[in-house]
Amino acid sequence: MSDIALDSVGKGTHVSGLRKVVAASLIGSTIEWYDFFLYGVVAGIVFNKLYFPADNPTVSIMLAYATFAVGFVARPFGGLIFGHFGDRIGRKTMLVITLMLMGGATVAIGLLPSYASIGILAPVLLLLLRVLQGIGIGGEWGGAVLMAYEYAPQNKRGFYASIPQIGLSLGLFMSSGVMALLTLLPDEDFMSWGWRAAFVGSIVLVLLGTWIRSNIGESPEFEKAKAESRGRDLALPFADMLKRYPGNVVLGMGARYIDGVFFNIFAVFSILYLTKFVGIDRTQALWTVCAAAMVMVIFIPFFGRVSDRIGRPTTYAWGSLLLALSVFPAFWLMSTGDPVLIVLGIVLPFGVIYPMCYGPEAALFADLFDPTVRYTGISFVYQFSGIFASGITPMIATYLMTANNNDPFWLCVYVVFAALVSMFSAILIGRRRRLS
Repeated sequence: MSDIALDSVGKGTHVSGLRKVVAASLIGSTIEWYDFFLYGVVAGIVFNKLYFPADNPTVSIMLAYATFAVGFVARPFGGLIFGHFGDRIGRKTMLVITLMLMGGATVAIGLLPSYASIGILAPVLLLLLRVLQGIGIGGEWGGAVLMAYEYAPQNKRGFYASIPQIGLSLGLFMSSGVMALLTLLPDEDFMSWGWRAAFVGSIVLVLLGTWIRSNIGESPEFEKAKAESRGRDLALPFADMLKRYPGNVVLGMGARYIDGVFFNIFAVFSILYLTKFVGIDRTQALWTVCAAAMVMVIFIPFFGRVSDRIGRPTTYAWGSLLLALSVFPAFWLMSTGDPVLIVLGIVLPFGVIYPMCYGPEAALFADLFDPTVRYTGISFVYQFSGIFASGITPMIATYLMTANNNDPFWLCVYVVFAALVSMFSAILIGRRRRLS
């Protein structure tokens, strides 16, 4: 790369400035996802016992996963709220606010008394804190990827927008890894204070991320769009987005489907599947997910760069198809109970193939909207679709398993369906772009 990288609006941006913005987006995104995934990791092994005790273990698990889903229901509201102000005021300020909101809710969860201590108030407060987590991450994701996307040269936007996406895999690695280490404690200690340490300890990361994000500049493309719009009567970003880009919104949500489904099957439900249905040790299951997350760190930017060369819709469509083809073999490998085969069954589809979709996804969605509604647009597409693509997936998976005598066949069929929807959505996005 030359000393000066030209962004799409023609302003010169020093490479050091671009790197600083990308690093700030990545660090903050990692912290946000760490906080968010901690909940998913412990939902089926801690919260079902401490906050949703029931005579039927399946009911307890379903209730715990229901509060997990609530976080995804709240995310579109966060996307709309912070997307609105991000498109009107700026990306940077929203990134700082969302990080503080997310971090505060996570620490509070770690300090929350159990059902045995305060009764029904415990799950009610847990639900409220999960809502705040969802609002925070709902506003954070769009701002983080947009800062990198809008600072980057136009022919490298897929690559640079994929770097904040690495925060997902690093956050998953950190949350799963921390919990795996804490599960080495005696079970009594883990259930009483061990899991709480992972939540409360995130305060250090939040303070660090807030300081870093406070010291970056605003997106130059947003600044130019804001200057050009002065003196004009602007519509609400959300209404403007729906009026001008209805087709792009629908196709974006369709493309997002397999991302949410596949991630939550392999990062969240797989831990319950391996421990309850296959019978392996909880720590081993967590470390296997950690291994996949670290492999993902390599392949997310790799496929981001590939998307700059062959096109983001093409990369995404092929990734969706390969995910559909991989799910049946993956569950067969996991069902064997063999440690080596289990690692292959998770790491190959989740660590290598899944990044074909997740790597170029941020830039794929950002390409759908102009700067005046882009924060709102990508936040809505990503977060609203996450309700059905991500939030309810662990509950659907649990139901399909138990309804089919603990056989994952129909669960795999569901994943294939989601993948095909996303593949055809990506193909249509590519066709619309060529015709425009």
